[in-house]
Amino acid sequence: MFRISLDDFEGPLDLLLFFIKRDELDIYNIPISKITNDFIAYIDAMQSLNLEVAAEFIYMASLLMSIKVKMLLPRELPDDSDADEFDPRSDLVDRLLEYKRIKEGAEQLRPFEEKRLSMFSRGRYEDAEPEVLDEMDEPLNRPTLYNLMMAYMAAMDKMPQTRIQNVEEAPVTVDEQCVFILDCLARQVQVSFRTILEGVQETLIVVVTFLAVLELCRRNSIAVIVKDGYDDFWISLR
Repeated sequence: MFRISLDDFEGPLDLLLFFIKRDELDIYNIPISKITNDFIAYIDAMQSLNLEVAAEFIYMASLLMSIKVKMLLPRELPDDSDADEFDPRSDLVDRLLEYKRIKEGAEQLRPFEEKRLSMFSRGRYEDAEPEVLDEMDEPLNRPTLYNLMMAYMAAMDKMPQTRIQNVEEAPVTVDEQCVFILDCLARQVQVSFRTILEGVQETLIVVVTFLAVLELCRRNSIAVIVKDGYDDFWISLR
């Protein structure tokens, strides 16, 4: 079985912060039902592609479901008690705020790291070619694995609802789809994932084509960007 492991988010808290930022949620009043559904959908999408899911993500999913259940259960509070004291989300909020502070602190230190990397120590003679930056690498357009997963799930929703047994049963291979994508890019400067799948009627071909996109990303052969929405992404040659 073809397997890919992508460390797109540094951990489950990083993914939760992404959801909060994306939907402009109040971190002090998290809609636990929505964020739990999004989190589990992300894990399901990774597992459907046979991507490795770290235990910490599975633990966070169980924690979110536990909080969701606690919030659904009726509870009686003493008259002199504070409702916030019994909020099952409070521990999670504290962890998110602490992680957010650490992450923001790291981002503030990043310019110093980049400046240091651009300096050469005395006695270093090897030639270093300057890194060529592509406009596709701008942080604004750089996709996350979540963006790619949402586009993949949107494509799957249009396919017949058949059970996927094994990627090895597909009529095409990952290598063949890699060649197909590169051939498309030889004719067009940029092509969308949705365009690549035009005319495809088999679910397994969608799966293998998406795996081919991930494989080309791993090889650093293509650049992927997102524009508007979460149901598509665009590919170009590096």
